[in-house]
Amino acid sequence: MTSAHSTAEPTRPLVPVLAVVGVGLIGGSFAAALRASGAVGKVLGVGRNAASLATARTLGIIDEAVSLERAGQEADLIFLATPVGAIATALGALKASLRPSTLITDAGSTKVNVVAAAREALGQSIGQFIPGHPIAGAEKTGPEAADPQLYRHRNVVLTPLEENKAADKVALTRIWERCGARVISMEPEAHDAALASVSHVPHFLSSVFMWQVATAQDSDLRMTLAGSGFRDFTRIAAGSPEVWRDIFLTNRPAILAELQEVKAALERAELALQGGDGQELQDFLERAALARRFWGSRSGLS
Repeated sequence: MTSAHSTAEPTRPLVPVLAVVGVGLIGGSFAAALRASGAVGKVLGVGRNAASLATARTLGIIDEAVSLERAGQEADLIFLATPVGAIATALGALKASLRPSTLITDAGSTKVNVVAAAREALGQSIGQFIPGHPIAGAEKTGPEAADPQLYRHRNVVLTPLEENKAADKVALTRIWERCGARVISMEPEAHDAALASVSHVPHFLSSVFMWQVATAQDSDLRMTLAGSGFRDFTRIAAGSPEVWRDIFLTNRPAILAELQEVKAALERAELALQGGDGQELQDFLERAALARRFWGSRSGLS
């Protein structure tokens, strides 16, 4: 029988030790969200930039900066928030020190290439890796941009592998839900095709347009006169060039296919403009406007 003077055992956090590889906006926000919800115990930070890690520690995002080897030895969950081109290297460095009970996931915006890289890097330990992609972000970078609310009411896609344990998939889903996210499961190929359309190509087009304006002879005048429309269209072009270079290259087939569809739509609108066909142009714009309003009201991101 329990004594009236005894105390209950403290509740074990959902993630006793978390290691975040890449403590910027995405990785830092993940750690901050779990800390804010009381779901994490200790947070280890791994990265190339000592100054950024020091900032993350000062901000209370991480408790300690460690090597990849120590992360593998101590962490219960390792979150890879690096550019997708660096994931294979990180996994390869982790394999030797990885505990059998440690779960690994990532935040990469492409999944087919990440799965292939993980299989090659981890070998028989591939079941410990559950690929993921939180569909959230901002043009800001670095640990200063970390926001514990970043994933609230946002979608997180998991593309589980046949080698993953059911209990691990449930655990990772619960972890993301503690961040306030909605978890969706998809096949890697379906994820990459869909994200090429609604994420990768928009960033590509925004960057191309920004480059065109910035290299024009009267670019200073244009930017002086630019208003909210220019701001909204070009905002995502301010994202990390390294991150987006890797996304474009690793999802190249799907992005190129989507660009052909965009070119066809642009040609149709351009022909209506060239021919002075006001009705065709209005119909085109009206369909686009209605689709955008419907998406805004349904997603809550208007």
